[in-house]
Amino acid sequence: MTTAPAMAPDPLEVLAEVFGYGSFRGPQAEIVGHVVGGGSALVLMPTGGGKSLCYQIPALCRPGTGVVISPLIALMDDQVAALRQAGVRAAALHSAQGPEQAQAAWKALRSGELDLVYLSPERLLAGDCLDRLAELPIALFAIDEAHCVSQWGHDFRPEYLQLAVLAERFPTIPRLALTATADGRTREDIRQRLRLQDDRVFLASFDRPNITYLVREKEGPGAQLQAFLAPRKGEAGIVYARSRQRVDRLAQELAAAGFDALAYHAGLDPQRRSAVLERFRRDSGVIVVATIAFGMGIDKPDVRFVIHADPPAAIEAYWQEVGRAGRDGRPAEGITLYGASDLAWALERLRRRELPEAIAQTQAHKIRQMYAMFEGTVCRAAAVRRYFGEIDADPCGQCDLCLHPPQSIDATQMAQKLLSAVHRLGGRLGRGRLIDHLRGVTKAVNEHEAAMSTFGVGRDVSAAAWRDLLDQLMFEGLLVEHANDGRPLVGLGEPVEVRAVYRGDRRVDTRRAPPGQEATGGSARRRRGGDADPVDGANQGLFDALRGWRRAEAARQHVPPYVIFHDQTLADIAASRPTSRDALSAIGGVGRGKLDRYGDSVLEIVRASG
Repeated sequence: MTTAPAMAPDPLEVLAEVFGYGSFRGPQAEIVGHVVGGGSALVLMPTGGGKSLCYQIPALCRPGTGVVISPLIALMDDQVAALRQAGVRAAALHSAQGPEQAQAAWKALRSGELDLVYLSPERLLAGDCLDRLAELPIALFAIDEAHCVSQWGHDFRPEYLQLAVLAERFPTIPRLALTATADGRTREDIRQRLRLQDDRVFLASFDRPNITYLVREKEGPGAQLQAFLAPRKGEAGIVYARSRQRVDRLAQELAAAGFDALAYHAGLDPQRRSAVLERFRRDSGVIVVATIAFGMGIDKPDVRFVIHADPPAAIEAYWQEVGRAGRDGRPAEGITLYGASDLAWALERLRRRELPEAIAQTQAHKIRQMYAMFEGTVCRAAAVRRYFGEIDADPCGQCDLCLHPPQSIDATQMAQKLLSAVHRLGGRLGRGRLIDHLRGVTKAVNEHEAAMSTFGVGRDVSAAAWRDLLDQLMFEGLLVEHANDGRPLVGLGEPVEVRAVYRGDRRVDTRRAPPGQEATGGSARRRRGGDADPVDGANQGLFDALRGWRRAEAARQHVPPYVIFHDQTLADIAASRPTSRDALSAIGGVGRGKLDRYGDSVLEIVRASG
């Protein structure tokens, strides 16, 4: 007698029973159905948008073990801990493990005791790992942070190029490439390099309606930073700075000012970095000042702000990093400080990397696009979403430019004068001398320069105004700076765009802040998504009791508190005050595994609260 094959689990039932949610978000249902059916795809979804479920649920619905490739040990460990809390059989294989842990993971994998296994690309490609996987039933391959495969992206990692071998070695196994940040050119590069040209692309909206975006020019970054943080004391956040020295200095200044601030960068010893990471994951009010290596892949949901004390490397990096705030859906903020010297620093740093010319030009263009967004006059969120291909993105209504629309000034004539002067001078002057030329300053001027039609053409405009316009044209790529023994010289940028300004086909607008606009911090903290506080006053006591229980439970298990329950789940429990296991199971984030493990304890706390 032949036994009928077992029915595959229903993805919606898995979502409810394992993860405790009643419905999928955005394109999740379509992606999951596609992969469960054996399809491969490229998935683009913003940070905090729910990418993990797009491979975790298919791995639980398909026969075999899901193999997840990630470059981030912190992400692997966080996801494995969270999955185990939900009753999913998961393990990781990475360089931070000892031999016994690795052997135990391989034994469980060979015995069919794992639903999901996480590996770094180096571990996957080393030794006989691929041969050993080929002997096992594999449900799918998920390649996380897939933008790392592209040299046109912002975080290229050479080892990712070798992942094309998966298409050759496992042609019948679904492959899912996932990323939170990739423009059109990077997307096509990912598809080509990972052999996904004939497979589907799922592009979710990059809208994060619970995040408010604020950009300010630097005016004493240390004081500005403390002004921003003063009304946010007690909230968890990340502050990014561009160098280890800056990180150490800012962390020390914040700690001296009474903030619970810690430094994190590659120059610290491993034990110190681990301790900082553990405190950030465990406690609710820690501020980590870090280089960009921190936070990537850390699924901490209650980060209330991300501040760039120095600008990131590109729009992709900016959106990914600010997206580490508010993963719980509650109000959060992304704040950026920038200045003209940051642009020069970024371009010089790029030059020192000695990249191939085409890649260097692309990266320089990305840097300028980011500064053009900072200097722009349109909604921050809409500008970035359009950059990622959401052409009809509407204004968010809550970023600094939406809340305080800048006054636009037509500066096309000034721009024409400035571009003409650079052209006539042949790119031989730096910023200061160029402004002197426009204003007719006679010191150190020869007869040939003094006779030019552009000499003194802008003497009625202040030097500060010329500096601002020069910076803006730099940001927009109409002007460029060329290295010259440490004194950069100003030259013309993209010829087509420069000609468009000359002819008047392209208008150049500058902006100035409306009178009285705040300049240091304290946004209105108004959001389209989420409430300002997770609970009202009547439920605060129960919420605090639940958090205290969670903190003790997390300490007992040596896991971050948020892998037990997110704040939002505890807030919903405090608001609804369930009196039975059935009522508790109806709350988002309470799946079957967590109900069995924690249900009685939670209900006891609710009953004790009266």
